Amino acid sequence: MDKESIADLLEEKNQALLTYLEQQPEEKWPEGPAGKWTSGQQALHLLQSIKPLNDALSMPKFLLRYKFGKANREVRSYETVVQRYQERLKDAKGATFRGSQNMKIPTIHEKKYILTRLQVESKKLQYKTRKMSDKNLDTLILPHPLMGKMPVREIIMWTAHHIEHHTKILQENY
Repeated sequence: MDKESIADLLEEKNQALLTYLEQQPEEKWPEGPAGKWTSGQQALHLLQSIKPLNDALSMPKFLLRYKFGKANREVRSYETVVQRYQERLKDAKGATFRGSQNMKIPTIHEKKYILTRLQVESKKLQYKTRKMSDKNLDTLILPHPLMGKMPVREIIMWTAHHIEHHTKILQENY
């Protein structure tokens, strides 16, 4: 996928999530199916996954190259990234990774803040995606807790899918 398409996809997926959460009755925010995250925790989890990506992409590119290395393979398609994620998720049997373990339940008073932060971080990621060179998108790699090291282009495509994945969970179960 070219970077414009990826940025547009991020916008589309994030907008669908925000529209759903903004239209959801307030009393649903602190609730969720038994043993599952609340709507607030779903939103907070997404914020916790986008913010570190933006932080990493704000670092000097030579530092990312030094810390994580360079890609040694071609970039996979969006469909392949999604398929690999679904396989890994299934293999992990629903395991939750570091930052989202034992997550607090955001209050209704935090809803506006979390949704605003999600919107801001998504816009930042779209901007960074459009501004980054194709070479850096394809050769710089970042670690993903479930997928391992991935080229930046793939991790941004994964982020769009991740937003869609959680939006579907919300729509189907909340």
